[in-house]
Amino acid sequence: MQNETKRKLTIGVLYFTIALFALYIFVMFILNGVEWAPLVKGKMENPDFSLATWKWFFYPHILFGTVALAIGPFQLTKISQRKPKLHRMLGKIYAIAIFINILVVPYIALSATGGRSSTIAFLVLNAFWLWTTSMGVIKATQRKISAHKAWILRSYAITWVFVTFRLVVIPFSLFLDSSVAFPFAVYLSIAMNLLFVEWKRKKSKQHPSGPKISTSKPVM
Repeated sequence: MQNETKRKLTIGVLYFTIALFALYIFVMFILNGVEWAPLVKGKMENPDFSLATWKWFFYPHILFGTVALAIGPFQLTKISQRKPKLHRMLGKIYAIAIFINILVVPYIALSATGGRSSTIAFLVLNAFWLWTTSMGVIKATQRKISAHKAWILRSYAITWVFVTFRLVVIPFSLFLDSSVAFPFAVYLSIAMNLLFVEWKRKKSKQHPSGPKISTSKPVM
């Protein structure tokens, strides 16, 4: 009972954070107009920067990133675990949302705040996203459910960098140049999120709880 309460609390906190983040995205980039966002204003000082083209990549990035964020916590619920068809359908949507994002990120990274060092950092992040999500999909098609779950949790940890980075970069930007603060925040977010997931997985192995998905079919 206590473990189930913790699970529900964790899912609730995740969704509350995602809701706040989605509200921030809506106000900052949609309601006010993306061209008025402080970071975008900086990019527009570059004569080679095309705002019209950038929007075609940026809007899918925030849309599908938010979709992936929203799906993750629901996949941990008992409703999802008790309905394999629903779990697989949402898993496919999650993977598609990320793979679309993986395609658009390189262009966005080329004009990342902080210059070349930030571009490299976001491309590294994209590589981690591709690696963890691909492994999760592969393990699902191989019906290796335990390995699939482990890799998808790592994938979601990388997806959560979508949020973590924006929180971590703020304090570092106060006393570091953007060419240092932005890539450092990316690398730190990757490390923090992945280490947290591995810690939680190790802890859950020591104290197993909750139902397992018992199906011979892939969950994606």
